[in-house]
Amino acid sequence: MTLKFAFKVILDYPAREGGSWPMDLEFGNYRLKRAERQLLGPKGPLELSARSFDILAMLLDRPDEVIGKTELFDAVWPSMVVEENTLQVHISALRKLLSAEMIATVHGRGYKYAGPKPFVAIAEATAPSRASIAVLPFDNMSGDQEQDYFSDGITEDIITQLGKFREFLVIARNSSFQFRGKANDVAEVAKKLGVQYVVEGSVRKIGNRVRVTVQLIDASSMAHIWGEHYDRELDDIFAIQDEITQMIAARLARQARTAIASRARARPTDNMSAYDFYLRALQLAATYDYDTVREAEPFLRQAVKLDPRFAVAHALLSFVETLKFFWIYDSTDLLHSGLAIARTALQLDPDEAYGHLATGFAHLYLRQFKQADISLDRAVALNPNDPIILSIRALHLNYTDRPGEALVEITEAQRRDPYAVGWYDDFRGIILTTAGQYREATACYAKMVTVPPWSLIRLIICHAELGEIRQAQDVLAKVKTHYRGLSLDQIIDTEADFYQDPTVCSRYRAILERVDKAE
Repeated sequence: MTLKFAFKVILDYPAREGGSWPMDLEFGNYRLKRAERQLLGPKGPLELSARSFDILAMLLDRPDEVIGKTELFDAVWPSMVVEENTLQVHISALRKLLSAEMIATVHGRGYKYAGPKPFVAIAEATAPSRASIAVLPFDNMSGDQEQDYFSDGITEDIITQLGKFREFLVIARNSSFQFRGKANDVAEVAKKLGVQYVVEGSVRKIGNRVRVTVQLIDASSMAHIWGEHYDRELDDIFAIQDEITQMIAARLARQARTAIASRARARPTDNMSAYDFYLRALQLAATYDYDTVREAEPFLRQAVKLDPRFAVAHALLSFVETLKFFWIYDSTDLLHSGLAIARTALQLDPDEAYGHLATGFAHLYLRQFKQADISLDRAVALNPNDPIILSIRALHLNYTDRPGEALVEITEAQRRDPYAVGWYDDFRGIILTTAGQYREATACYAKMVTVPPWSLIRLIICHAELGEIRQAQDVLAKVKTHYRGLSLDQIIDTEADFYQDPTVCSRYRAILERVDKAE
């Protein structure tokens, strides 16, 4: 291959791969920085809209070709009907920013780049990075606080659907919902959550009609990348949610288009009353507080009663059922019941992530580790951004003697839900104890307002292994009070007998006995 031919292959590559090649392009006194979506001129960054950037990138990718208007519309405004003069406005803006001679109009055909030959700036090429995004809770514009669950449910459903794309890092609802009902500075919110893009919106539900407005904002420049409003019959709410998700995805990751098309959801239910019950449950289940989660259960049971084929409601119900095992250890019936409900969910929809999550959770605590591994891996594959799925798999990795991998997983989960309180410190403490990082584990537990019983056991282990016997005895006294009437063996069996390696539990038991007998 000659150098000239090799260079042409590199330069032409983005056009064949949908414009996703990450290397910068230089042309004349300008530099197009793909990863940062930025245009640099002789005096620094130039102000360029997102759509103008996309048009310029397409023209530079194929400098020897005429690109037709239809192709430009399809690439820059996918799935949208746009007036022809809109394209002309962006072309005019580019000519004003660069020079009129750089972009030629080929009458009857389209446009062609006609400036200095672009070349790849290999020295400053950067690896592609995933777009990070937070969807803020949509405002309830109905004038009735009782309708908050509806706008929250729509927001969460959009978060869930975006989370299925590996191209994105999506912040979980528990963290993005910290900014509910506030006059938010988008740039400040993005900084606090560590994201590039923010989605804002509102929902107005009146009778059988719903109006949804949404906008996607680049927090670094405060540019409005995309905005739309929908005024539909309530039965169209699923189509609205899908369209919002797809449009955001199309704007942030062109390479995801094929995935978007293949992942478009079937309508989850035709029964709007069932969907209403599901949204009420979703709002409650998202807290993962036992008392609140219990309140979600009757709404879910009503939803599946109204529509027995409502897969996502079955899936969430299966997880709620298995999650109760955290608080009611004296019966594995909850795990078997959760498995049965999850089986129904997966028969209705084999790609329902929470059905696989509940299945993996139940198998883990039934000590069926291989089956848990398969189900939890599948749940992560279906929704790699869900922090709860990542957290439960972190526990599984911990219990199967992989605490190093578990720490990576729990860190990934917390990155997606940085405002979660307690949940991550608890799980991280369990994992750090398994890894023998006792001082770090005690620091995690110190952050918690209330340390649950299963982690009090680990706190005893940590203090004992650090030589802090008095502190270990104080915690053991709390444990004995909580489990009044149970022996140390029974306490260990209740709270820590979930490790695949039986020697871990035996070692914990020996440490507790040593603390108990210490003077």
